[in-house]
Amino acid sequence: MTRIDFYQIDSEEEPLLFTCRLIDKIYHLGHHIHIHTSTVAQSEQLDNLLWSFRPDRFIPHLICAHDDEAKVDQGAKEPGVRVKISHGVEPDHCDILVNLSNDIPGFFSRFERVAEVVPLDELSRESARISYKFYQDRGYPLHYHEMKANNGE
Repeated sequence: MTRIDFYQIDSEEEPLLFTCRLIDKIYHLGHHIHIHTSTVAQSEQLDNLLWSFRPDRFIPHLICAHDDEAKVDQGAKEPGVRVKISHGVEPDHCDILVNLSNDIPGFFSRFERVAEVVPLDELSRESARISYKFYQDRGYPLHYHEMKANNGE
């Protein structure tokens, strides 16, 4: 069963910067990661930040384009890339989903783990409460991480 981890950011840290740190950790543990974003703009912001947030690290990644008819992962053509970003694509061959959207993607249960990033703003917190209840009502194992400033968990 899919394990769900909620990462509550309790500082003014930019959520995408926290996400980059989380992806860096997960990537260097050898996982294949799909990052589900809310919009194309958010995907592009994360893409740019992943190239620059740590000059001493390299995380190969790509934004997955999709075929509007089938909504399939065109990034699957790049099998060596373990980090894929999209806002409307069902990914192939990933074991961890990092969800940056306020909605739960319908394909979440295909992953071993889901990381729900919860920013400081109240709208995101309320959305996370709804998601938590959704997962809880369906019996998914839930884990909560309160991320204080400089907490590198």
